[in-house]
Formats: sequence, structure tokens, C-alpha cells
Amino acid sequence: MRTEQPKVIHLKDYQAPEYLIDETHLTFELYEDRTLVHAQLVMRRNPERPAGKLPPLELHGQQLELLSIALNDRTLSLGDYQLSEDCLTLQPDSDSFVIDSSVVIHPESNTALEGLYKSGSMFCTQCEAEGFRKITYYLDRPDVMSKFTTTVSAEQKAYPVLLSNGNPIASGSEDNGRHWTTWEDPFKKPAYLFALVAGDLWCVEDSFTTMSGREVALRIYVEPENIDKCQHAMDSLKKSMKWDEEAYGREYDLDIFMIVAVNDFNMGAMENKGLNIFNSSAVLARAETATDAAHQRVEAIVAHEYFHNWSGNRVTCRDWFQLSLKEGFTVFRDAQFSADMNSPTVKRIEDVAYLRTHQFAEDAGPMAHSVRPESFIEISNFYTLTVYEKGAEVVRMIQTLLGKEGFRKGSDLYFERHDGQAVTVDDFVKAMEDANGADLSQFKRWYSQAGTPRLSVSEQYDEAAQTYRLTFRQSCPPTPGQPTKEPFVIPVELGLLAADGSDLPLRLQGEAQAQGTSRVLAVTEAEQSFTFVDMPERPQPSLLRGFSAPVKLDYPYSRDQLMFFMQHDSDGFNRWEAGQQLSVQVLQELIGQHQRGEALALDERLIEAMRSLLQNETLDAAMVAEMLSLPGEAYLTEISEVADVDAIHAAREFARKRIADALFEPLWHRYQANRETSRNTAYVASAEHFARRALQNIALSYLMLSEKTEVLEACLEQFEHADNMTERLTALAVLVNSPFEAERDKALQAFAEHFKDNPLVMDQWFSVQAGSPLPGGLERVQQLMQHPAFTLKNPNKVRALIGAFANQNLVNFHRADGAGYRFLADQVITLNALNPQIASRLLAPLTRWRKYDGARQALMKGELERILASGELSSDVYEVVSKSLA
Repeated sequence: MRTEQPKVIHLKDYQAPEYLIDETHLTFELYEDRTLVHAQLVMRRNPERPAGKLPPLELHGQQLELLSIALNDRTLSLGDYQLSEDCLTLQPDSDSFVIDSSVVIHPESNTALEGLYKSGSMFCTQCEAEGFRKITYYLDRPDVMSKFTTTVSAEQKAYPVLLSNGNPIASGSEDNGRHWTTWEDPFKKPAYLFALVAGDLWCVEDSFTTMSGREVALRIYVEPENIDKCQHAMDSLKKSMKWDEEAYGREYDLDIFMIVAVNDFNMGAMENKGLNIFNSSAVLARAETATDAAHQRVEAIVAHEYFHNWSGNRVTCRDWFQLSLKEGFTVFRDAQFSADMNSPTVKRIEDVAYLRTHQFAEDAGPMAHSVRPESFIEISNFYTLTVYEKGAEVVRMIQTLLGKEGFRKGSDLYFERHDGQAVTVDDFVKAMEDANGADLSQFKRWYSQAGTPRLSVSEQYDEAAQTYRLTFRQSCPPTPGQPTKEPFVIPVELGLLAADGSDLPLRLQGEAQAQGTSRVLAVTEAEQSFTFVDMPERPQPSLLRGFSAPVKLDYPYSRDQLMFFMQHDSDGFNRWEAGQQLSVQVLQELIGQHQRGEALALDERLIEAMRSLLQNETLDAAMVAEMLSLPGEAYLTEISEVADVDAIHAAREFARKRIADALFEPLWHRYQANRETSRNTAYVASAEHFARRALQNIALSYLMLSEKTEVLEACLEQFEHADNMTERLTALAVLVNSPFEAERDKALQAFAEHFKDNPLVMDQWFSVQAGSPLPGGLERVQQLMQHPAFTLKNPNKVRALIGAFANQNLVNFHRADGAGYRFLADQVITLNALNPQIASRLLAPLTRWRKYDGARQALMKGELERILASGELSSDVYEVVSKSLA
């Protein structure tokens, strides 16, 4: 058991570095059993630090075998420096100096996948956040920016492709069958953006002409068997480059932009300057092997990493507490891009559903933290939904308050003012203020205060005066280290609907004239009222349109009102939201009936609302598919005071079956029409085609609950004859969750046999089975862990099987005997030694133990205690477990 607590790092303790590195010259000699890294650092004292005696130089380093170290060409002896587990300390003798070092590292045995490691036969790197210190001794912090020149040497036959950041400037062969390539990056960057790849790779090439007329070479490198799965990523890259020029005026700056697909990767992708390294799941896509959702994910992640070239690379973060400066901003930018490429309303629905299910749960748990955290033990634990998704919502609110033109003026000033610098969230907000003459000082509480605010709304209508008053009350629950919160600035976009469903003109008391039919109110006080005039009838309030702020809204909508908004609201998001809230009310009623042992009875208004959706063929198919989807069990858990997983599952399954039976005919009609179109239309990765398949597949998922022979036959036909993974995988999933055991087993076997050589498709095969709520879920997962396609060393496999089971299959994971909890704890303990980052991320379901009944709480807490006592824990796992038990 750990006896010494890891060090806590605090934002308040930040100090600028004592030294800077102007130039970094690296040489890598790659061998199968070791790698030699030679580093020359051209350094100087930081002029922004106090003058006086030269302080010691402390270079970060972990798991390095030091061969030699020299200062200004003088080789240092053991008495000239000190080595610790994570630091090399020496004393410079002048303000400017050169450090030369040589170390040995072992990427071939690096299972943590940080620093330089091997994925299959390929060498690759992942240096964010602090992986570079596992490569060589360095000032591994984001505010130390340097120009890099990198030479890579390896056996030519095994590693014909040698890549690093920037532009290639030289290459050559050696007499011993080895060769080398030198890359030069003309832009200063922190070490976390360093990248290196060496392997036997094939390449898809294209080019892009920038708005100033420069031609940029585009290359996507993959292992040979994946060369046919790159075109969608290439198309996405070109769309991203064009969009960033048009939407933000940002032009690419190097002569070449490269992407490399890697099978073993802890994250989705990494924005290293000019050489993006991607998890293969985030770049490889074609119709037969990737779903529509995977195609959209590839497009979004390619865009995200490309957009980082400015919001993250050209302007980077000063310290890791400012992580959302680049990540929140860039998630917002990629969401804008995806909305423009697809359906803006559906994109917003997807983002909000994910945020409310997962980030709100994070806000309510033991790891709750502000968008800009005040402290951390392990920075890898703060690559969170709060930093990314909530951070994006904070940026979105700035745009909502300033308007699109004002936001663009602010972003232009930000990039112009801070190009080539490592800056803070305050610098970003200051640019927005200065460009618009605005005061966002109170708004910045969104960056410093944790938790999800609650916004309660009440109304008062005066028929005689024809006025309508809305009163807003905001509060935010305590979070770890923050028992009380000051009022936020909450932008509330709203409309008021007349009895016929039309939008009423909006004029506030004191205004000369109406300001449109949808407007933004800034709620800045704990309690605040707004009075609208010229209201000849009591209006119906459409609140928080477009989900204009990441808050929990409390307004006593009746079910009839929600039905009204589903039919009439001009805001597409709020039409969906009305359907979701109607479903929540109906499902919560069923949950209560189940808990009381009563016969379950579904409110027919939900069925009628869905019937009208199915019968209206003028509505966007993607929107209909979203509105037919009931809130998930994870969301129902998140909004419960005490989550009764069995009652939630029973209620939702009852509702699905009742809807399927009552709406069989319109569901069958829409399914057949869309499937017929699919059979006669070639696959296209476009919004229109995505929408058609989404409606077709949700209809099939309902229809299979009828257990009718004709539906089974249709499902089997779709499984066997679909020309795309979206339809094939959906058919497999509904078979896996059906009582048709023989057909299920046959389909699983056929799918695995056909795709056994495609790791990413096999991940989907694992996930479909891991997520099945049928009894025996844990035993199925344990059995699948023995499958030859599964390994704990690959993060994608872990997420696909263990992660899917613990996060999606709630009724089996939370079974009453605690076996699911013991299973997850066992995997965390094992992975702690292999890959601490993945181990700590798997812990999330156990950290929410306070959400459940007393018996489950005790079982979950017991497993956390067992993990804590299991031996020497990584700082990643220790931080999450210790905070969860606090």
C-alpha cells in the first residue's frame, strides 16, 4: 500500500521557468531492444525571472538511463549533478549555455503508451501532458517553447518511413542498412507537441491550396492493410482546412500536414505540430467497416486536431491548469464545424445529451472540479469532460453574449495578440473583452467555480396590464473544496409562444420596441426578474433555447405543455427537449409504480406524441429518430436522488415494449420505406443518408421487441445483405438483445468470422455483447476477455469490452451481489501496473457510489478501499480512488 502521498500541484504556486530553451536538437537511434536519445539544448536564463545568483537547473526525466551529460562541451562527472527518480539537477555557470545529454530508453516495453513506445511494429510518441520527460531530460512544461530539429535513424528495411514535426530538410543512408531523416520545425513549441513515428507505413496523399495561394501537401500514413480506409479522413481534413479559413480566417502555416494512424493509443488523437498521431479508430473509416457515427466521429476528430494548429499550437497554454484554453475552445470550434457539415439541431442535441448524462454526473461526483482546476495530483486525470465539454459550453456562452460577429472579433484579436505565446484563460477572455468593449469579469466564475448551476423559473401574468414576468433564481450545490458559490452570468435564450404556437414579439418593460421573437437574457443575480409587455394572452415560455447555458432548468411544465412545444416550438432543440422531458416524467412515473409493486401503466400521451412524429413525413428524419429515442438509463440515473437501477431498467424496457406494440404499423411502414431506399442506394457518408439510416434503425430496434416473425426475417435480411456497417451492426445489436437465441449465436459467429482480421470492427463486436442487458452479462464479458482478439494492453479493447460493460450495461454491472464491482476493481488493479491512464479512467463508475442504495454503496466503497490497499498505486489511480473515498 502507498505510504507516501503524491505531491499536490496548485495553480496559485505557478512561477515562470528560471530558464528557457531556444533550440532543441534531437537525434534518435532506434533499435529493437533499446533507443538512444541524444539531446542538445541551447538554453538561457529567463529575463522575466528575478536577477541575481544563477539558480540550479532542474530538468524533468523519468525512466531514463543517463549515459552522459555535458555543460558547454564539458563532460560532467557524478559530483557535478544530482539524479532523482524524476529530475536531473545541475548548476549552470553562465546566463547562456548548452546542455548535451545521451540516454537509453526502452519503448519496446513501454505499456503505459506515454513518451516513445511501440504500437505493433511501429515506433510512435504521445507526449501530452508530461510524456516527453520519458524521452530525454528536459524542461517538460508548456510555457517553455523551443524550435526543434529532429534526426531519426533506424533500420531501413523495417522502418522505411521516419517522421517528425515540421518540414523534412535532409535524409540519407548508412553503410549498415540503416537510414536517417532530419526534420525542422520553424515554429516554437512546447515539448508536449513533439512527435516521432517510424514504421513500415503506406501513405495516401493529396494537397490543399490555402487562401493565400500556398500549396500544402497532405499525407495520411497507415499500415498497409488499412490503406483503403483513409479517404473519408482526407476529405474531412480538406473540409476542415477550408472551414477554418472561412469561419476564423486561420490559414495553415507549414508545407506539409501529416496524420498517422496508430492502433495502441490512450486518447482519440494528438495535435502535434504538423504530425498528428491518431488512434486508428479516429481516422480509419469506410462503409463496410465503420458506422455512420464512426464516420462523423472521424470527421469531428480530424477537424478538432487540425483546428488545434491555431487554438493550441500557435497559441498554447501557459500551464496545465489552463488546459481548457485550448481544449474547450477547440471542442467549441469542432462542434461549429460539425454543425455546418451536418444538421445543426441534431448536432446540438447529441452534444447536450452527452453533456447532461456524463459531464453533469462528473460535476456531482468526488472528482468535480472547475473548468480551470485549482489543483491536481496527476494532470492526466484532468483531461475530463469538464475541461473539454463544459469548457466548450463556456466558450459558446461567450459567443451567445457577444454575438457571432463580436466573438469573431475577439478570436481574431486573441490570435493576433498571442501568436507564438503560452497564455492563460484570462488572456482569452481579455481579448474578447477588448474587442467588444465588454466586461466579462463576473462571467469568469464559469472558469473558477465547479458544479452544475440550477436555474428555477417562475411566472406571473397580469391580464389587465398585459404584462408577463419571469423570475429566475440560480444556485449551485457544494462541490469538493467549494462549499458556496457566487452567482454566475447565465445567458438564457427564450421565446414566448401564443396559443396557436406562433412566436410572440418580445419587448421588455422600458424598451421602445420589440426586439425580435427570440432573445437572450443575461441572468446575473441570485434572483432576477424580467417583465415583458404587450402580452394580450398568457404565453407559453420556451426557455433555454439551444441549451444556451449548461444548467439544470427547473420549470413546472405540464405534460400537455410539453406536447404543445413538441408540435409548435420554432427552436428545434427545444422541440426535442420537450419530448425528452415528457419521456422523463412518464418514465419516472413508471419507476415509482415499479418500486411500489404496482402494475405498470404508460401515459398514452407519449405514444400519441410519437405517433404524430412517425406520421409527419415532412420532418427531418434525423430529428424524428432523435425524438423517438427515450432518455437512456445513464441519464435517468444521473437525475435520480437515489438511483434504483432495477426499477429504471424495468420502467424503460416496459415503455419501449408498449411503444413498439402501439406503434407497430407506422414503425413498420417507416422501416420498410427506408430499408428499401437503402437497398437501392449506394452508401454515402452524408447528413441526408445518416438521417435515413438513423430512422430506419431506431424503428428496427422498436420493431424487434414485438418478436414477430416478419420482423425477425427483416432483421436477418438487413444483417446479411447490408452494404454498410451502420445497418449490419444495428441488426446484430437487436439480435443480441432479442430472445432469438439460435439466430443471435449464428449472427455473432458469422460477424466474428467475417471481420476477425479487422481490430476496430471486432471492438464493435465486443461492445455489442458487453452492452447487452440480458441476464448473465458479467459472465459473457469474462468469457470474451479470453477471446484471442482481446488484450488488456490495447486501450481500444479495454474501452470496448470492460468500459462498455461498466458504463452502459448498468443493470448487469450494478447487480446486487457486487460481482460487477469486484470485476471492475480487478481490472483496475491489473491495469494500474500496465497503463495507469486507462486504469484511472475505468474507475468512473465506482467513484459515483454515493448515487446508489446503502447496500450497493457499501459494496462499491469496499472495492475502492481494496484498490487503495492493493499495493503501489500510480498517481493516476491513487488520486481518483483517494478523492472518491474522501
